Amino acid sequence: MLERAQIIKFQQRGDEKGWLVAVESGNEIPFDIKRIFYIFGTQGNVVRGKHANRKSEFVLINLAGSSKVRVDYGDSEEVFVLDSPDTGLYIPKLVWKDMYDFSPDSVLLVLSNEQYDTQEYIRDKQQYCKEIGVTE
Repeated sequence: MLERAQIIKFQQRGDEKGWLVAVESGNEIPFDIKRIFYIFGTQGNVVRGKHANRKSEFVLINLAGSSKVRVDYGDSEEVFVLDSPDTGLYIPKLVWKDMYDFSPDSVLLVLSNEQYDTQEYIRDKQQYCKEIGVTE
């Protein structure tokens, strides 16, 4: 059985000057961070992702605006709404993911335990189901 995606709530610290959220590898983030990227300027009707990764784990954080993330385990799926900079979504390896319904001001930060390697991406849903042993 595949490991499930899960919400991570980050501790906020703040006062009249504003708010701060700090995240550290091995503490709030359950892996060593090797890559950081962010998605912005995406139209609300565009679906991003549409793949799974053989090695990469991710934490997604909407720093501004909102977006939805659908995770698919081959035999079931869940939808998460990311709309707060103190909330992250941990996505383990071998989980299919789609990001969509981006608000106009959405900035989706992505932390990963792996550097980019096109060979570890599974971009075909039938191949994904085959690799995890589930019939689509």
